[in-house]
Amino acid sequence: MRRLLWLSVLCVAGCSQGPKADLQYVSKARSLGAEWALVNDQANAGKLTATYTQTMREAFREDLQTASSSLTQQNADYAREIRALIAEPDDAPPGRLRAHADKLKQIEDSLESA
Repeated sequence: MRRLLWLSVLCVAGCSQGPKADLQYVSKARSLGAEWALVNDQANAGKLTATYTQTMREAFREDLQTASSSLTQQNADYAREIRALIAEPDDAPPGRLRAHADKLKQIEDSLESA
């Protein structure tokens, strides 16, 4: 019985929640935002087909939704920033998407150093 109790305590201690656990999702969202900006930049320059652009934008949005819903801290600054990125229109200006990615990078760096 003691072993079972000790094992339960170790599991709970090892199953981290909070900003450190969310770091992977912040990183993923930052990367997706930067890639979305690149796709929009290339699409605006006429270098991508409409079908490819639409498919990529749908994939970015879906992956961002997954990252957002996986966060343990839904009221954190990074959660709000990810939701703001998701709220952008498909054809958002690349600079605006990069601004979200830059904010997420700053948050990511602070979480890594904490």
